[in-house]
Amino acid sequence: MTIDTLTGALDALNARTISTLELVDSLLERLERTEPTLHTYVSIFTESARAQASAADRWRRIGTDVPPLLGIPIGVKDIFDIAGDPTRCNSRLREHVAPATTDSDAVAALKRDGAIILGKTVTQEFAAGVVSAPARNAWDPDRIPGGSSGGSAASIAAGTCLGALGSDTGGSIRIPASLNDVVGFKPTFGQLSTAGVYPLSTSLDTVGPIARTVLDAVILYQSLRNEPDAIASSKDTLDRQGSLRGKRIGVFSTYFDHQLQPGVASAFATAVAHLQAEGAEIVSCDWSDAPAARAAGLLISRIESAALHEKTLLTQPELMGEDLRSRLEVGALLPASTYIEALRVRDSVTRSIADVFIGNRLDAVVAPSTPASAPRVDASVVTFPDGAEEAFATAMTRFTTPWNSTGQPVFSVPCGFDELGLPVGLSFIGRPHADLALASIAHAYEQSTDWHTKRPAN
Repeated sequence: MTIDTLTGALDALNARTISTLELVDSLLERLERTEPTLHTYVSIFTESARAQASAADRWRRIGTDVPPLLGIPIGVKDIFDIAGDPTRCNSRLREHVAPATTDSDAVAALKRDGAIILGKTVTQEFAAGVVSAPARNAWDPDRIPGGSSGGSAASIAAGTCLGALGSDTGGSIRIPASLNDVVGFKPTFGQLSTAGVYPLSTSLDTVGPIARTVLDAVILYQSLRNEPDAIASSKDTLDRQGSLRGKRIGVFSTYFDHQLQPGVASAFATAVAHLQAEGAEIVSCDWSDAPAARAAGLLISRIESAALHEKTLLTQPELMGEDLRSRLEVGALLPASTYIEALRVRDSVTRSIADVFIGNRLDAVVAPSTPASAPRVDASVVTFPDGAEEAFATAMTRFTTPWNSTGQPVFSVPCGFDELGLPVGLSFIGRPHADLALASIAHAYEQSTDWHTKRPAN
């Protein structure tokens, strides 16, 4: 039996059609086949995962006070502390770091609810970038998985865990979710605790789940929110609110339609037409501050990152990867006045997008998650139909970073494939603190299509 969704696994475990140990062993066997090519994991906790699986089976047989995620194998991005395991952040600077003494709040929440931590997944160095080497894309191992939560997204796509933790400062959950045909959820800024997560930019960093479906992601979100009692009713909540009929969905006429690869443009147009066919009212609107929102996010992130790593940049720059070092050097050169202005702009664009939502009576906005599908690992630029080239790190974050500035909840869900057979993601952006209302819209779209049911051939 192949089970690669969290909800499918819960149903099977509760129905006793599979044991937790059988489930974990099936994932470990799949890891043996895929890891030599995909490199999505930093470490795999084979012995502890099997021991916890056996314990979960005993608990489920007793049937008393069974936690809502009992026996669900989860991958954890290697910037989250797990007690007894070093948090290396994919950096030589932390090659010999001591094991964490306590769990991050996110890991502690999942453990409380019965999840099994299967292993640590690959991140870009200190979560600062979109490549996530040495991890590869589950749909084409010659391409990047995106980042910085690339290992988490690729492991979901490859079917080697049933949910994963990611973090998002400029798109690091949504980019790899889009490039790997899975669901990535960046909740409203501040909704989830970042305690025990190595920081990149403290006024932007957001913890969130990556999963196979919107429902799976919402279940993980409820756990991370410390609302385990809400998990059992998650599906009913989404289904009850989940009709697209009458929903006002905004589509921007500028910025988010600029410089798209043809396959992305086609998939996005098809998705918008589908939303309309399902009864949504498509509202053409504009947000002229999108470029300013992106600029503010980039500046804040770089300045805060440089401040965090200031001492190391001065004393051990040779131990940093080139991407990280150049990012920090730029941030270190920017004056305090730039940071203050970026914060002012952030406040301004947050107000302006609120005005767009209110003025157009929008329930959500949709946009392509990324302007291009996954670049090859040896590429440095993305090429567009008019011959224009854009550094792929710049291209991948172009549509994601504005929403880090405004702090709004965003789901990236699968919406098709380009002419190369590579996944394309669709972003649903909602009002701040209306995360579950947005989830119901994303869920309704997802369930009316079959893109989330596709699987890579590996």
